[in-house]
Parts: sequence; C-alpha cells; structure tokens
Amino acid sequence: MQGVTNYIESNKQRFLDELFELLRIPSVSANPDFKDDVFEAAAFIKAKLEEAGADAVEVCPTDGYPIVYGHKIIDPKLPTILVYGHYDVQPADPYELWDSPPFEPVIKNGKIYARGACDDKGQMYMHVKAFELMMRTNQLPCNVKFMIEGEEEVGSSNLATFVKNNKKRLSADVVLISDTSMIANDTPSIDVGLRGLSYVEVEVTGPNRDLHSGVYGGAVANPINILAKMIASMHDENNHITIPGFYDKVLELTNAERVALNLAPFDIEEFKSDLQIADVWGEKGYNTIERTGIRPTLDVNGIWGGYTGEGSKTVLPSKAYAKISMRLVPNQSSDEITSLFKKHFESIAPAGIKVVVKPHHGGEPVVTPTDSPAYLAAAKAMETTFGKSPIPTRGGGSIPIVALFEKELGLKSVLMGFGLDSDALHSPNESYGVFNYYKGIETIPYFFHYFNEAH
Repeated sequence: MQGVTNYIESNKQRFLDELFELLRIPSVSANPDFKDDVFEAAAFIKAKLEEAGADAVEVCPTDGYPIVYGHKIIDPKLPTILVYGHYDVQPADPYELWDSPPFEPVIKNGKIYARGACDDKGQMYMHVKAFELMMRTNQLPCNVKFMIEGEEEVGSSNLATFVKNNKKRLSADVVLISDTSMIANDTPSIDVGLRGLSYVEVEVTGPNRDLHSGVYGGAVANPINILAKMIASMHDENNHITIPGFYDKVLELTNAERVALNLAPFDIEEFKSDLQIADVWGEKGYNTIERTGIRPTLDVNGIWGGYTGEGSKTVLPSKAYAKISMRLVPNQSSDEITSLFKKHFESIAPAGIKVVVKPHHGGEPVVTPTDSPAYLAAAKAMETTFGKSPIPTRGGGSIPIVALFEKELGLKSVLMGFGLDSDALHSPNESYGVFNYYKGIETIPYFFHYFNEAH
C-alpha cells in the first residue's frame, strides 16, 4: 500500500486533536447523569464517519443508548469487513485517585491519559482514521461497515436486538475489533480467546432498621459480617471456587495446549513490580498466564453497607451489598453459572438473614481460529508494521458481543488490539500510548489489503 506512512505523518496532530475532542466527552453509560454526554459522543462519531467518507451514516436509536452505523460499499462482489467498537466508557470514580482530570486528556511520557483513552475510544477511533486514510489515498480495497455502540460497558443489552433486527444490513465476511491488548510494543500479539462473564449484585438484609451497635451488637446478625463470611467461603484454601457444579463444564486444556500458551513472553518479576505487589495470587496448580486466560474466576468488584462517612457512627446496619463478577471459560454458560451462584449464595445464608441476588449482565466465552483467512490477514498486517509476527494469546477480559456475532450473523471476529495490560483499563489514570494509536492507524489498512487478497 502506498502513502500510508506519509498520510499519517502529515495528519498526526489532527488525528490526536480529534481523539482528544472525543475523550473530553464524558460518555459514561452506567450513570444516567451523563446521558446527554453519551448522545453527544454518538453524534461526534457520526460526524467523523461522514467526514471520512462513509455513506448512510445513522445514529440508530435503541431502548438505551444509540448505535452508530455507516458503510462504504465499493463493490458488492468484494468482501466486507464489519468494524465494531464502542464509544461509552467506564465511570471515572474515584476521581481523587487520578493524577489529572479523567476527561481532560493529557500526554505524559508518550501516553495519553484519560478515561476511555484505550477502552475503547482510542482503539475504536483508529478505525475511523484508518478508513479516512484509505479513502483519501484511494486505497480502500473492499467494503466496510461500522457498528459503534454506546452500551458495551453496561452489557450491550440493546445490541443483541439491533443485530437480530438488522442481519441483512450487517451481513459481512468478518468482524474486526480493537478492544483488546497485545503483549508489548515490541512484541505484537492477537487475542484468540476471551473469557465470558456473569455479573451479579447481592443484597443481604438482617434487622428491619439500622441498630445501635452497643445495644444490639452480639445479639443480632450484622449483615456486613455475614456478607464477608459468605463471600470468603466461596473460595477454598487452594483458591478453588466452591459453588457446586461451577467447574463441571470447564474445558480443560491439554498439556500441549498449556505449553503453547506459555510460549508467550512473560516476566513475573516485572508483573509484580508494575503492580507493586510482593507475590501473585490465584488458583493452585496454574500460573499467572493460565489463571488470567484459561481459568474461571470469582471476584468482588465492590462491597458496601453501614456508615462510611467522616468520623464514627456506631451502627449495626440493616443491609449490606456487593457486586460480584465471574469470568468464564469455554463450555461454561453465563445463565447457568448465574443460576448456580444464586442457588448457592442463598443456601449459605444463616437463619435470620434474607438474601437477594440480582443478575446484571453476562456474556459467553469464545475461542477464534488461528488458521482463518481473517486471522492470517491480521497476523500479516501486524508483521508488516511491527516487523515481527504476532503471538496468539488468550485474553482474560470479556467482549460478550463476539459470541453474539457468531450466533446471530455467523461471523467470526478478529481481535486485533493495540493496547497494553499496563494501560489501567477501568482504573484511575487509564492511558493509551501515542505510539499505539498511530501504529493502529497504520496497521488496519494492511489488514483490509491482505484480507481482500485472501478472497
């Protein structure tokens, strides 16, 4: 392909400025206070797709936040790539832990710091700019469709309906997604597996009102104490999850598959140093790469109850709450695991305690082939721009819609991400390398080129 590097070089500052403009929009889908901002982000994406040369660009309403759709069909006989991404972001709380305001992007040490810098605005917007590059240099080799949603961070609940109702409009040959990470800037990789997700909220209730801890303490069950014990009981001494039936359908890897997985370079001391921890933690019998890629987990994402304000208040609370997520591996079903969790959690509640388990959202685990034309095109594209072949890896995160696309559209996905695990996704001080942003814009056109060649 001609002129890719030159076009990027001559437009680098504009590409960065536009991304900063998008990052300044606090499109937090989980908090209704940011509703107008989420819609503003959708309008921004629509405008930029139109400027880049897409046709039929539309902000498609849903029962929640809209999906931005657009396409460029240069020849129906040519292959079609469906680009998926999301413009919503995680809440930035706690704000006080950010070194700079989360919605005022800054560059420090070659990284863009802002909420959504990597997940997924920075990675999604690479595709808009790569498309612009191909259009401006007359090098778009095949058809492209864009589907950019605003509810990924809250479970994509309305995307399934949109996909089911728009199968013809979304027909394609492959889905291209950049919402994952690679090993390092000098060690490219492509995710070939994602864990699924079951996310629940639990409510534990004791007495009918908050009580004086001196008058009632020791005589009435404290919901916070009980909740802590219930949660602690869900792992045994080997960090094995104790929910009956939880592992029944887990797909175990062969020894050869585990050896292949561990060929990816990984420095355990660097891992611990980056997180400032003395040692790692996890299920006995598995190493860190395996624990985060091929094993299911159960983690508390938030826990609260009672008095948490300044000073002291000697109260025995009426209620306690927790948000709990379970990452799932192939053959586990999110609905089934949620049901198993609910049954078990209710069964271990002591007398005098009421339990409510409220499912939030879930998604299914997926494994993608490494011998498909799409994967090989992605590998060749990264080899072209990085100078070395990418390593296939298993990602620990979840993108529920990957399984949805396969079920409803019959399409496999290519997970060609350019982020790093150190980018602090979902955490304060989220970042995305300037190098990674430009490298993505450079690499994506080559994927289009090689995918078209394979057809």
